[in-house]
Amino acid sequence: MTTDTFEHFQTRKLSEGYDEVLLREWAPDFVNEPHTHPFDTDACVAQGEFWLTVNGQTLHYQAGDCFQVARGVLHAERYGPQGALFWAARKN
Repeated sequence: MTTDTFEHFQTRKLSEGYDEVLLREWAPDFVNEPHTHPFDTDACVAQGEFWLTVNGQTLHYQAGDCFQVARGVLHAERYGPQGALFWAARKN
């Protein structure tokens, strides 16, 4: 569980070589079908909850939880009734 602020998270991730750090907001009950990204992601859930499915395994993340998804990895996402807000660091 993280107790960072967005600014601290952003500063740390940029110093670790990430190219950009974004605030990503997802609508309530949104389903993001299986897809890939051309970048690595290291992210923390700031608000809400979601379920991430990778390699047939689904994990539930809530506010304060952090996770990683490597570039090119097929994954799907499902968001809870309040949606979610992430801090997402991306590395190309």
